Amino acid sequence: METKVFDTLEYNKIKNSIYQYLTTKNGKNELQILKPTNNDKTINIWLDETDDGMHILRLDKEISIPKLDDISPYIKRLKIDANLNGIELSKINKVLKSVNYLVNFFDKLNDEQVSLKKLYDIVNEFQTIPGISKRLSFSIDDEGNILNSASKELNAVRKRIDKVKSDIRGIMNGYTKKQSKYLTEPIVTIREDRMVVPVKAEYKNKFGGIVHDRSSSGQTLYIEPSSVIGLNNELRQNQIAERQEERRILIELSDLIRPYQWEIVHNSKILGHLDLINAKAKYARKMKATRPFVSKENLVNLRKARHPLIDQNKVVANDLQLGNPNRAIVITGPNTGGKTITIKTLGLLQLMGQSGLFITANEESQIGVFDNIFADIGDEQSIEQNLSTFSSHMDNIVDILKKITKHSLILLDELGAGTDPKEGASLAMAILDNIGETDAEVVATTHYPELKVYAYNRVKTANASMEFDVETLKPTYHLLMGVPGQSNGLNIAERLGLSSQIINEARSLTDQDSQDLNNMIVELTNQTKLAREHAEHLNQQLEDATKLHDELSDKFNKYQNQKERLVAEAKEKANEIAKDTKVKADRIISELHKKQKQIGKVSVKENELIDAQGEVNSLKQDVSLSNNRVLKREKAKHDFHKGDDVLVKSYGQRGVLMNDLGNHNWEVQLGILKMKINEDDLKKVKAEKEQHFTTRVKRTGSSGLSTTLDLRGHRYENAMHEVDQYLDSAVLAGYPSITIIHGKGTGALRTGVTNLLKRDRRVSDFGYSAPNAGGDGSTIVKLK
Repeated sequence: METKVFDTLEYNKIKNSIYQYLTTKNGKNELQILKPTNNDKTINIWLDETDDGMHILRLDKEISIPKLDDISPYIKRLKIDANLNGIELSKINKVLKSVNYLVNFFDKLNDEQVSLKKLYDIVNEFQTIPGISKRLSFSIDDEGNILNSASKELNAVRKRIDKVKSDIRGIMNGYTKKQSKYLTEPIVTIREDRMVVPVKAEYKNKFGGIVHDRSSSGQTLYIEPSSVIGLNNELRQNQIAERQEERRILIELSDLIRPYQWEIVHNSKILGHLDLINAKAKYARKMKATRPFVSKENLVNLRKARHPLIDQNKVVANDLQLGNPNRAIVITGPNTGGKTITIKTLGLLQLMGQSGLFITANEESQIGVFDNIFADIGDEQSIEQNLSTFSSHMDNIVDILKKITKHSLILLDELGAGTDPKEGASLAMAILDNIGETDAEVVATTHYPELKVYAYNRVKTANASMEFDVETLKPTYHLLMGVPGQSNGLNIAERLGLSSQIINEARSLTDQDSQDLNNMIVELTNQTKLAREHAEHLNQQLEDATKLHDELSDKFNKYQNQKERLVAEAKEKANEIAKDTKVKADRIISELHKKQKQIGKVSVKENELIDAQGEVNSLKQDVSLSNNRVLKREKAKHDFHKGDDVLVKSYGQRGVLMNDLGNHNWEVQLGILKMKINEDDLKKVKAEKEQHFTTRVKRTGSSGLSTTLDLRGHRYENAMHEVDQYLDSAVLAGYPSITIIHGKGTGALRTGVTNLLKRDRRVSDFGYSAPNAGGDGSTIVKLK
C-alpha cells in the first residue's frame, strides 16, 4: 500500500496513541512496521487477536507483560561464544519468567472456560525452559547482581568477607572514637580498596601504618593503621576469590543458556506480539471502538463513524455507505462544513480496520479490503518546484490515475479547484468518469454546482452534502446521503443584514434552473433533517426503554432470589425449632419410661409413643416448596367447589357449599341456615357417613384409643354424649390425661364441655391447652 497516504490521513498518529500502552521493545518494533494489509484472512486473524484482548479486558483481567528490552544483541554475543554479564542474564531471565507467568495465566483462563479465538494458539507456541529460568532466578536478581545462592563457594567467601570487614571496622572505629583528635574527621573511608582513616599531617608519626593517599592541600593523610594491615590483606584475598567465583558463575550460566538461543528469541518475539495485541485492545477500550465486519466485495457501511483524532465528546458521528449500489459519492456544499473530515474519517477507519484495529464506529459496521487507498487532500503547493495549488493537485491525481485498480479507494478533496469554475467542473467530471471506468471506489468533495447534476445522472454515483443550519449560520457537520449541497450565499448575506434590494437583484440575475434546484435541495435537506432528528428521538426512546427494561428485569430477578431465600431461611428455622422440639419430646418420653418402670405402674403403650414421636417429626418443614406436603394439603383444602362439605371455622360447624358469590365468598348451608362466608373462614372436609352421629375418636392400634377427642362440627347434645362415653373409655385404658378439641366458634361446645368436666367424678383437673397447641380451642383433662 502507498505509504504517502499514511501522512495524509494521519495514520501514524493512531500508531502513536497505541505506542503508550506498549511495554516491550519487540512490541514497539512490531507496531513501527505495522501497516494495513489487503489480505482478508490476515485482517480477520488480526481482528480476532484484538477481539481476544478486548474480551480479557472485559473480564477485568489483563495480559500483563513487564518492561522488556530487546535481547537479540545478547543472543548474538552467545553465538560467538562470548559470556554475558549479570545485567544481560537478568534481562534474559525476565523474558523466561514472563513466559512462565503468561502460560499459567492462560491456563487459568482455559480452566475457567474463557473462550478465545487465537490467543491460546499463540501461547502454545511458547518454548518454556523452567529449569533454566529457575537456575537463573536462583543466581541473578532483577538488577543483575549475583546472589549468594548462586554457589556454595560464593556464599562461603562472602561470609568470610563480611566477618573480616566487621573485624576491621571494629578496630577502625576504635581510632575514630579514642584518637579522634588526631583525625581531620572521625570517619573510616576507602582508598585503593583498603580501609583507612584521615589523619592530620602533623600527627603522622602517631600512627604506624601505610599512607595510601593525601588531600590536595596536604593537610590530611589517609593512613591504613598497622593493626589492620593483615586483616585488609585477608579481605583483599577474599575479594579476589569472590570476583573469580562470580566470573566462573557467569561463564557457567552463559554456557547453560547457549543451547537455547532460538527458543529465547522466539519467546521474546511472541511476548512482543502479545504486548501489541494488549495495546490494541487498550486503545480500543479507551476509544470505545468496535470490531468491523470485513467485506471482500469492498462494501463499506460505517455506522455512526467518528474521526478518532477528534475529541470523542465533541465529534459528530455520521453514517456512510459505499460500494453498493454506489461506487462513487460526490459531496457538495460550502467550505468549513466538514467535507474534508468526512472523507478523512472514511480513509482513516479503513486503514485502521485493515491493520487489525477496532474502528471508532458503532457495532456491525463494515469495511472493505482495498489494495490501495489514494488521497489528494489539502493544499500541497510546492514552493521548491514552483507549483501552484492547482498544479500540485493535478500532479497527485495524475499519479493516482496511473496506479488505481478496481480494488482501490480514492479520496479527492475539492476536485477541480484552483482554476476557472466552468473549466474546473468539467475537468472534475472527466476525472470521475475515468475512475468509474476502472470500477474503483471514489469519494470526492467539491463546491461546483455542476457536479450535483453529474452525480444525479451518472449510474453508481450518489450525491451527498454536509448539513448547514441557516438559522444559526453554522454547519452541523452531519452528512446527508442522497441530498446535494445547497447554495446558502444569498441566504447568509440576507441574514447578515445585506440590503434586500441587493439580495433581490442578485436572485433575479441567478439562473432560474439554479434557483429551482436550490429550492428543491432546501426542501430535501429539511425533510432529511426532520427524518434524522425523528430517528435519533426514536433511538433515544428505544435506548431508554431498553435501559428501563433491563433495570426492572434486574430488580425482579433480585426480588425473586430474595423471596426464595427468605422462604428457605424461614423453613430452615422452622426445621431447627422442630428438631429442638423432637429432642425435648424424645427426652420426656424416655423419662416417662423410666418413671413407669420405677413405680411399677402400667406403662404407656409403645404404639402411643410412636404416634407421639410421629407427630413431633411431622413438624419438620420441607425447604423445597414444590415438594412441601403441607402446602399441597393446604392448597387442596382451599380448592372449593359447589357441593363440597366444609367446616366453618369461626362457628365450629359443618356445612355444604351452595353457590360461589364471587370475591372469595360462598353461600354455605348450615343446618336450616344459609350464610355468606369468606373462603378464609372455610376448611374443606370429608363428607360424613350416613349415620346419626359419629364419635371422632382415632384408634391408635388394635386395642388402643387416641388421647384426643375431636368435637368440632358436632351438635351440642351429640357432643356431650360423646364426651361422656370417651371419659369411660379413657379411664378403662388407664390414660393419665386426654385432650378434647371443641374449637372456638360461638363458645357453646367449650362451655358445655367445661360444665360437664366440673361435675364429673372421673376428672381430677382440667384446663385449656397452651397457646401454641390450640389455646382455648381445646381442653386438657387429667383423669383420676
